[in-house]
Amino acid sequence: MILQSINITNFKNIARCDLEFSPKFNCLLGDNGMGKSNLLDAIYFLSFCKSFTGVTDAMVISRGEDFAMLQGQYDRRGTAETLAAALQRGRRKSLKRSGKEYQKLSQHIGAFPLVIVSPADMELINGSGEERRRLMDMVISQTNPRYLDALMRYSRALEQRNRMLRDGIADPTLYMAIEGAMEASASYICSTRSKWVEKLSEIFRRYYSAIAGPDETPSLKYTSHLADPGIRLSALFDERRARDAALRYTTAGPHRDDIDMQICGMPVRRTASQGQSKTYTIALRLAQYEFLKEATDLTPLLLLDDIFDKLDATRVERIMAVVSSPTFGQIFITDTNRKHLDEILQHGHGDYALWRVHEGAFDRL
Repeated sequence: MILQSINITNFKNIARCDLEFSPKFNCLLGDNGMGKSNLLDAIYFLSFCKSFTGVTDAMVISRGEDFAMLQGQYDRRGTAETLAAALQRGRRKSLKRSGKEYQKLSQHIGAFPLVIVSPADMELINGSGEERRRLMDMVISQTNPRYLDALMRYSRALEQRNRMLRDGIADPTLYMAIEGAMEASASYICSTRSKWVEKLSEIFRRYYSAIAGPDETPSLKYTSHLADPGIRLSALFDERRARDAALRYTTAGPHRDDIDMQICGMPVRRTASQGQSKTYTIALRLAQYEFLKEATDLTPLLLLDDIFDKLDATRVERIMAVVSSPTFGQIFITDTNRKHLDEILQHGHGDYALWRVHEGAFDRL
């Protein structure tokens, strides 16, 4: 899949731009805060209908403006397709694919696969389990509509159960229907996550070794209340009913799952250096890319946002060699250092486009 061009109006600090892209390397050079990452966010928005920074839709509309518009022209499986997103303050956002508007934005997830590697990925290591669950849900949902449906059903039922706990409702019969729906969805969610982590681990270790060398042994392990097939969520609810009532929230279920991340048998969060931690997250994202490529039979877009900071020269060199390989398709890279971008282009030996970015404006170099 190739993003051939993009048209942006009033998106963050980008008042207006019309850019045509290289099918391989697209490099954005400029100081921090100039708009490089905002262009990547616009591309991300067209794939996921939201900002990768987690801000609300209202916050991506340029200050002082009432609307924002994004339009991307793609080559997808050899067919020309257009995505158009429209946002207006106080109104529901709209996304159209080749002129036809989606009634449910969830139907779009996975159709235009994309992976972004950014400094915010350090939260996968240092953040709460919610960050790692979000990783699982985002990737699996792009390849498995049944998983996304089960996740949405479970989340709605969980919200109902937590509301009942906050309201102090104690009658077990009122919980039965909700807990039955949660158990049916939870079983599929957890079994799917377990298989996904196992598959991703194999790919992840390969990329980590390619960047860090063979002396470090990384691992990923799925942790869940339901990891043992013999454990049922209904039994956990019965066992924890008094505790849940006291705490006023649900303490067991897929919403408490996590991924245990280690290097050489030690937790990454506690023992890894900054370079090791960054290598770990980059390898995770590259593994995600390969998984999506295989699962969707589409080559995702790869967005690399300021990824070389805190890495030694050897790891930078190895990353450039990895992403320059034929495995990866169209790539968008931001950096403040022209030297890094020039070295990547030398590795690529292919088509490229390079822009200098200043205050939301893009000048082709």
